[in-house]
Parts: sequence; structure tokens; C-alpha cells
Amino acid sequence: MKPADDSEAAYTPGGRLAVERDAAGWLIWHPPDCAQRPAAQWFSPAWWRSHGALQDTARGRGEAVFVQAAPDTTWVVRHYQRGGLLARINRDRYLWTGVARSRALREMAMLADLSAAGLAVPRPVAARIRRRGLTVSADLITVAIPNAAPLAEHLMHAALAPSVWHACGRAIAALHQAGVWHADLNARNILVDEDADVHLIDFDRARRRSPARRWRHDNLARLRRSLDKFVARETGFCFAESDWQRLQAGYREVFAEDLDAAGL
Repeated sequence: MKPADDSEAAYTPGGRLAVERDAAGWLIWHPPDCAQRPAAQWFSPAWWRSHGALQDTARGRGEAVFVQAAPDTTWVVRHYQRGGLLARINRDRYLWTGVARSRALREMAMLADLSAAGLAVPRPVAARIRRRGLTVSADLITVAIPNAAPLAEHLMHAALAPSVWHACGRAIAALHQAGVWHADLNARNILVDEDADVHLIDFDRARRRSPARRWRHDNLARLRRSLDKFVARETGFCFAESDWQRLQAGYREVFAEDLDAAGL
């Protein structure tokens, strides 16, 4: 297995990922959760549908599909897509800057590292990068979090227990303690499962940083804006100031600081 452009070490941070070039681009996989070279059809929702294995879809920035990969295993297959106004012009093409700098490789590496460290994030399975000239498109497969739904979805139906908000704060703090800045921390990228355990998802564009106060507070402020937007547009959305205070309390268990003074 020999990379085409860079050293293999550049492709396999921590030695956790395998990478192989194919005719259309590159395949990346995480051996603990993918024992073989990924097949091209794994990244096609139409293929899973034709085999009766497509279970559900979830929309966000792009569409993710849930597929039954094995009797006891569900995968999430996501095609990288742009959000906002730019998506009207360029839906899913990104400038080619090399495999090591690709969004798919970086997200795979981040998830492999965080899951190995015991953080509550999806385990990576595989990714595909397809190059065409100076641009690429990409797809990512992760192991689905069983019996979980986004925080926002839960709050559309009922209030959550104080312990869940506390767990949300601790989960975010654990991520920040690991030095990870989440690029899109919002109420849809926090999952709560049937055991009230909290998980964080969507690590596209996430970055490693030293745990400085400013960016950590910016992350929390982004989540608060997301919750406030849901309150403004969704009738009966079950979020109160006391919930935020409980989230802060969970966060303070890791970072003992005055969040109120920071406007959070």
C-alpha cells in the first residue's frame, strides 16, 4: 500500500488509518471498524436502497443516510456538501490541496483519535475522495450511535432531565479538554441516546487547539445561539434558562471558571 504523493505517515496520523489510491482518487479506512478495503458501492445510498438496507435519512448540511451494514451494525453514510449561499453555486466540490489536507482524511483522523481516547463520538469506518482536475468530492461512513436522536429533536417533544443538560456540559468540556474546537456546535450535532448518554457528532472542519478560553467560550456561545433560534421558530420548544445553567454546571466540573461573566 503506497501513497501516490506524500509519505504514508502523512496519511495515517497515529497509525490508525489505512489509505490506498484507486482509479478515481483515494480510499481511507479505519481497520478496527473496517476489516477490509472499502467497496465503492458502500458510499452509494442507491446501492443500499436496492439491497433493502437503507433505513432512514437525516438532513443537515447535506444528507446522511442510515444503512444496515450487518445484522447488529448500522452505518451513517454522508456525502460532503456545502451549506449557505455558496451551495447554490457549488454544491459538493472542494479545491484539491492534497490528501493529507482533505476534509475527509482530517475528519477520519480526528474521529479515530477521539474514539480511541474514549470520547463519546462516532467511530469512523471509511471515506472516499474522488478527484476531478483541481477539485474533489468526498464521502464519509461512520458507525451510527444506537437509539439516539439530536438534542433539538428531543426538545421539540419534551423537556430533558437536569442530568442530561449536566451531561451535555461535561461532554463539551471533555472535547475542549482534549484540545478540539468544533466548527459547528449546535443543537443538531449533540445526540442523546435512550440511556440519556450524550454524544457529539459532525467533526468536519474540527481542529486541534490549545484549550484557550476564548475559542472554548465561542463554541459554547454558538450552541446557545442555536438553542435560542429553535426557541424563536419552534412553538413549544422545551428549552429554559435553567437548562443552560445546568449545562454550565457540567462544563465547570472540568473548567472551573465564571461563564456568566463571559456572557454565557
